[in-house]
Amino acid sequence: MLQPQRLSFKDADFWDRLKQLLAWESTAEETIFQKVKEILHDVKTNGDAAVLEYTNRFDRRNLQHIDQIKLSQTDLKNAWEKLSLEQQTALKQARDRIVAYHQHQKQNSWQYQELDGTILGQKITPLDRVGLYVPGGKAAYPSSVLMNALPAKVAGVAEIIMVVPAPDGVLNDMVLAAAHLSEVNQVFTIGGAQAVAALAYGTPSIPAVDKIVGPGNIYVATAKSLVFGTVGIDMIAGPSEILVICDGKTNPDWIAMDLFSQAEHDELAQPILIAQDSAFLDQVQNSMKNLIEAMPRKDIISVSIQNRSAFILVENLEQATEVSNYIAPEHLELSIDNPETLLPLIRHAGAIFLGRFTAEALGDYCAGPNHVLPTSRSARFSSPLGVYDFQKRSSIIHCSENGASELGKIASILAHGEGLTAHARSAEYRIK
Repeated sequence: MLQPQRLSFKDADFWDRLKQLLAWESTAEETIFQKVKEILHDVKTNGDAAVLEYTNRFDRRNLQHIDQIKLSQTDLKNAWEKLSLEQQTALKQARDRIVAYHQHQKQNSWQYQELDGTILGQKITPLDRVGLYVPGGKAAYPSSVLMNALPAKVAGVAEIIMVVPAPDGVLNDMVLAAAHLSEVNQVFTIGGAQAVAALAYGTPSIPAVDKIVGPGNIYVATAKSLVFGTVGIDMIAGPSEILVICDGKTNPDWIAMDLFSQAEHDELAQPILIAQDSAFLDQVQNSMKNLIEAMPRKDIISVSIQNRSAFILVENLEQATEVSNYIAPEHLELSIDNPETLLPLIRHAGAIFLGRFTAEALGDYCAGPNHVLPTSRSARFSSPLGVYDFQKRSSIIHCSENGASELGKIASILAHGEGLTAHARSAEYRIK
């Protein structure tokens, strides 16, 4: 039975109930944590041998040599050529739109000169090498390859190393084709914490990277959190989320399916609908009941709806935005008339979809903006994956003689105030 939890903004316990609904434990169980630590240490210590042993054990493979985990560019091209013309065209169209969007994010170095001749600025440099984790086996996400690799390419990253597990030796042609289309440099058929460790520490066969991006299970997420500092990471993503604010004028079947589109990811996914009319909430719930049987992933959807979804009744759209800003959803649909008028009130959301025709699914695949988004209320302080995640910033300071003299006086006072005499003297030497 599909029965989303019902909340009303005017109820005295509304905020307490909402907080409970949003609660999600992001930390791994102690047993998982310890196991991941062991795997990381083993790969760091024993390199290729450990990677091979874990790959054979966890992915049920019978590899004899580490060379067997590497795919060639010919392998990737062959996967591309196996696709139908329709699939190739869709991937190309998605690629072109993603690249075009992310070109707008590219940052450039800049400088300015002060009156005394001192030059200040910022130097933008792409990362040298990035690791891309891609889920494998039955979970095939070619869209994630595009969304992670293409911004890195636009940023100017010289080398992208992709890892993708091949349980029972199974690989997905669309995933490999997406790697070919994105010009990924090297692909290794490994996954899990051992793949993260190999990317972070390097082995004789697998190059160490500067940053690891891409989604994975709890073992992958835990490994990424533990290697952070040795390498950069994109984020620790929680279950998928969608929040729809609707004025009651959108076809309820559309809204139901938009909620399903995230619920089908995972039993822990969280679909939420906010509306001003309880009768419309009833209509959407009826649509859910009518549509669920046709869903191949209906069991997953049902658990998500039953355990983590909510229908929230508000009195007006201003209340809806207040609730939305607290939730800070990964995906936010404004399924209303003139959604642009509500946009200034939205402060926290990973991606915002304006209007009745803008289904969240379009953003997942081909609209252009990145689908790697902050979850679990982290949109309050973080942003979608983008070109800026693959570029570094270095400050530039070039003092003229006069500039050094004047800045030295300021630095001297502040350094003495902190009791750092060498700092003060270093600055004072430059005072004319």
